Amino acid sequence: MSAANTSIGFPEPPASTKLPPTFPTPPQPAFGQLWATRLSQEISKAVVGQNKIIERLLVALLANGHVLLEGMPGLAKTLLVRSLGTALGVKFERVQFTPDLLPSDIVGTMIFNQKNGEFTTHIGPIFANLVLADEINRAPAKVQSALLEAMQERQVTIGGVSHKLPAPFFVMATQNPIEQEGTYPLPEAQTDRFLFKLQLDYPSEVEEREMMGRWGQVTRAPQLQAVTSSEELLSLRAAVDQVFVSPAVQDYILAIVRATRAAATPAPGKPATLSFGASPRASLALYQSAKALAWIRGENHVLPAHVQELVPDVLRHRIGLTYEAEANEQTPDSILKDLINTTRIPQEASAARFKL
Repeated sequence: MSAANTSIGFPEPPASTKLPPTFPTPPQPAFGQLWATRLSQEISKAVVGQNKIIERLLVALLANGHVLLEGMPGLAKTLLVRSLGTALGVKFERVQFTPDLLPSDIVGTMIFNQKNGEFTTHIGPIFANLVLADEINRAPAKVQSALLEAMQERQVTIGGVSHKLPAPFFVMATQNPIEQEGTYPLPEAQTDRFLFKLQLDYPSEVEEREMMGRWGQVTRAPQLQAVTSSEELLSLRAAVDQVFVSPAVQDYILAIVRATRAAATPAPGKPATLSFGASPRASLALYQSAKALAWIRGENHVLPAHVQELVPDVLRHRIGLTYEAEANEQTPDSILKDLINTTRIPQEASAARFKL
């Protein structure tokens, strides 16, 4: 078989992982809460706390977006993503990013077969539904760029031939915010492709005590099982698309995103606080994720509160601070909070409702 005719097939999952449809078509908003609760409860068997982070991951699944998880070592970032993959019942792959990693180690390569004198395609771990790019900033830019086509186009090119990735497909990456030695900061083109940048914090004392009781046994660990399927997830996105976003809420989304660009433009007597603002991809990300958040909250319409809640997660990695802003100890989150407080909410947006 020649390289040009090589096709990549994906084996059918075992019958035990194929769950029957749980919701009618199209699912109503109330089912969004049931689906989210079912997944959250299963993940919580392994991960203690982090309820907000888990909810954001579910929003990203419904919005077909990738997630960048940032937090100190030992905060269960890898465990969280692995538990999500198990609860989803999808194919999960973990790639440990290191300085000596090659792009072919991720996407695959062409291997010469001496028996028939032809090249065959050897696929890499990117061919999975959920790919964990662990410590993504430890690999150089050449390796990081290998993910760009996969994250945007849901395909990879091996030996000049494009191969579609399985659906659904998600990249969830982790990075350490404080360790800089031996790391390669992600370029803006890479970070802009992540729907969310989520920041994990230390657990509370109660949560940490529960964690010791749950994971303190050397010979036993929490066991998770699949409570949904990739087919169900794909079908639920049609319900998310039905969530209503009024023109006033759309204007509010655009006003916030465009305010970041205005903050990057100096005015007389007012220096710029941002070196660059958010791209149009940010507007789409905020629009899509707000619809998904409203749906799993049991709403059939997006409210300004949904948008405000998601602004930091959607925009904190899509803006750049000026030197003066950093010198004044400002952070992306503090600047975004100021933008939210100074951006007027249209009265029509607060009163917007949509009846199914």
